[in-house]
Amino acid sequence: MYDPTVARLTYRGLLGRQRALILCVLPALLIVISVAVRGFSGADDQVAADLLGGFALATMVPIIGVIAGTGAIGPEIDDGSVVYLLAKPLKRPTIIFTKLIVAIAVTMAFSAVPTFIAGMILNGNGQQIAVAYTVAALVASIAYAALFLLLGTVTRHAVVFGLVYALVWEALFGSLVSGARTLSVQQWALAVAHKVTGGDLVTSDVGLTTATVLLVAVTVLATWYAGQRLRSLTLAGEE
Repeated sequence: MYDPTVARLTYRGLLGRQRALILCVLPALLIVISVAVRGFSGADDQVAADLLGGFALATMVPIIGVIAGTGAIGPEIDDGSVVYLLAKPLKRPTIIFTKLIVAIAVTMAFSAVPTFIAGMILNGNGQQIAVAYTVAALVASIAYAALFLLLGTVTRHAVVFGLVYALVWEALFGSLVSGARTLSVQQWALAVAHKVTGGDLVTSDVGLTTATVLLVAVTVLATWYAGQRLRSLTLAGEE
């Protein structure tokens, strides 16, 4: 289910000079803001939770997920180079699963690690806030990578649709319409973070059981359907 050659090529595509610079912008900004906030206000648990929840989890993680998830396969489909990959004696689910693993690893590295560092800077992991949001970022990275990898196989405008979901659906509608929060990866991740802290600084509108089931279901279904889409691309090319 995992092919090292496909993984190496995907890493090379995702971590090229230009894309790597883009991936580093938000993590660097988060750490700079955290240093400034700690310098001006000192260690404050509420401020740490607000910054990690409002910027790291709500903005940085989904945007990095969009870049990594869509970038793992979207450009190859757009420029037609995916045909050469599909010509290899590889099962289509193996290609998708390998690219998913790479997208998850990149999303985690550029989101969960900076989140932990920022949390330690802000309040030294008081009330387990740094660990809680790091776990939330790790969990969200898996679901986002799967969703946006699927988008990369479905449409040539995957980045646009990914940003619409992450910034409009989750950030805008999620803050205005309570029912929309149930279908929010951010809220599912916050449910896990709430379990880690065990306090009221991190809250979610979704229960832990529901969040866990939805995280697993979305990841599995998105990965499966992406594999089916890749099969259809193969058939179209053969015809």
